[in-house]
Amino acid sequence: MPKPNEQNSGTQGGGTDIPPMIGPGGPGRHPGAGGFGARGRGPVAKPKNFRKTMGKLWRYLGKERKMLALIFAFLLIDAAIMLTGPYLIGVAIDALTASGGKVDFRLLEVTLFALTAAYVSDGVLTFVQGWLMAGVSQRVVMSLRSTMFEKLQKLPISFFDARPHGEVMSRMSNDIDNVSTTISQSTVQLMSGIIAIVGSLVMMLVLSPILTLASLITVPLVYVLARTITKKTSVMFKEQQAQLGQLNGHIEETISGIQVVKAFNREEKSIEEFDAVNARLYEVGLKAQIWSGFMMPLLSVISNIGFAAVAIVGGILAVKGNITVGVIASFISYSRQFVRPLNELANIYNVLQSGVAGAERAFEVLEEKEEPEDPPNAIVLKNPKGHVVFDRVSFGYRPDVPILKEVGFESPQGSSTALVGPTGAGKTTVVNLVTRFYDVTDGTIYLDGRDIREYTRDSLRRCFGIVLQDTYLFSGTIRDNIKYGKPDATDGEMRKAAAMANADAFIQRLPGKYDTQLTENGGNLSQGQRQLLAIARVILADPSILILDEATSSIDTRTELHIQDALLQLMKGRTSFIIAHRLNTIRDADTIMVVDRGEIVEKGSHEALIAQKGTYFRMFHNQFKNIEGATS
Repeated sequence: MPKPNEQNSGTQGGGTDIPPMIGPGGPGRHPGAGGFGARGRGPVAKPKNFRKTMGKLWRYLGKERKMLALIFAFLLIDAAIMLTGPYLIGVAIDALTASGGKVDFRLLEVTLFALTAAYVSDGVLTFVQGWLMAGVSQRVVMSLRSTMFEKLQKLPISFFDARPHGEVMSRMSNDIDNVSTTISQSTVQLMSGIIAIVGSLVMMLVLSPILTLASLITVPLVYVLARTITKKTSVMFKEQQAQLGQLNGHIEETISGIQVVKAFNREEKSIEEFDAVNARLYEVGLKAQIWSGFMMPLLSVISNIGFAAVAIVGGILAVKGNITVGVIASFISYSRQFVRPLNELANIYNVLQSGVAGAERAFEVLEEKEEPEDPPNAIVLKNPKGHVVFDRVSFGYRPDVPILKEVGFESPQGSSTALVGPTGAGKTTVVNLVTRFYDVTDGTIYLDGRDIREYTRDSLRRCFGIVLQDTYLFSGTIRDNIKYGKPDATDGEMRKAAAMANADAFIQRLPGKYDTQLTENGGNLSQGQRQLLAIARVILADPSILILDEATSSIDTRTELHIQDALLQLMKGRTSFIIAHRLNTIRDADTIMVVDRGEIVEKGSHEALIAQKGTYFRMFHNQFKNIEGATS
């Protein structure tokens, strides 16, 4: 359904529902609604709950328990192999400095062979771990992306009406890709780092408790540094993702409306707006990367302090004869194995902030309120007749701004009801309510004698056929688009529907005919041709209730005359709602309702309303005052 344009009605009734934000995306964008958080210039709050978000991610990782267990087993083997390396280095050094000045070549050969085997095994195991973890990462992200896309299908229309599509797309693509990168790069490092720290610490204690104490002086420094920097970067990475979403929203909006941009010579203004958003993204991204970049150089300084302490204490102990040079060499290697993953863990936690920021934004969508579940006693609507009754229906997109005010009318089975009135009066809202894209605030809508909320949503919406003013076609063939509402239709039925909509003639002139590939939203067809395909799509679906929302507004007068008969044939036996500004298209409607400021101010047939010489008469006269006899 179209976005509720009744909300931006100016002085002609309705009201302003969600105040449009004037900013980089231009007027009419509402990026701050729901659970998305602010998208303005101010600072964005850091992740609400790091542990909670990590717990949600772990639920997805938990599906890969067996593969993670295998990776962990490889990590243990690899860690055991690597822990022998420093010990073997010490043995080799002691073999070179054996008592009496003689070199133990046999021990040296065995040690060097064992070292070579250890490092080769480490390389192979590291490759296998990375390969397996890449598969885990992609499967987890595939599952998360599928869950998110399924969630989007279950969210109400109000969710999409209030948010730029580019912002939603950014969460679906950039944020989830960010999660993928974080999982693939950080998980193995995290597990191997913990194993290496524990193993190295044990070996260091075995070799020399005194040297171990000397090397541990760096641990508090690493902790303080990591905590200070991640506290800064957690806020910045979240803001960076938010600004990236805003940038994508602006790009999507501009590309979709590129013809309007060019028509109004707004290219330079659009570039300025893009540059403004891009500059903010640059600023916050630069700050995040600078603060993140501080981590490794400062960690290297702290590590060197630790090595210096070990060397000084080790030298003193060696001079006193308490330890050998080989033990000092082994200890320094173990110290490196202890400090290096400790530094990496600090850096990983910093990188995790970026992944958690993306995950949190994705989970915000997953936690959005879906359309209410059908009640357990909901009825499946079968063979609908199309008798629609509005009983004192009131509604507002916001509780404090009513759009419809106690509207009541009846559309008998097979009747046609036209809705006319100024922009923003509430015409499209009537359609939004009868299809349950929104639920009424007060009052009741009946279909075939039952409250429409008693039917299942799927069965209710299946009985409607809708042709919008701004029609949408999907990438694919013309055949696919016409059959969209009835995939099992035969080619003969499809061509018959296209002929009724007066679309078959131009389709036959295309090189691929019904197999012609359409670009996004049928960009390689004219607006009128796209509208004809949309009409053909509804004709083929054979709905019980027909909704035409300015359905012929994009079609030239000659083509409109050709399809009027087809639409009249389509409307026979069906309850029809027609929204129109071109009043000549609704003269034959059984009932014409004039909607103004959320109320029905006039109701009757064309002839009766003309005879009343009220609002409808003035509207009709103003539209056709230059045509002789138009009001007769």
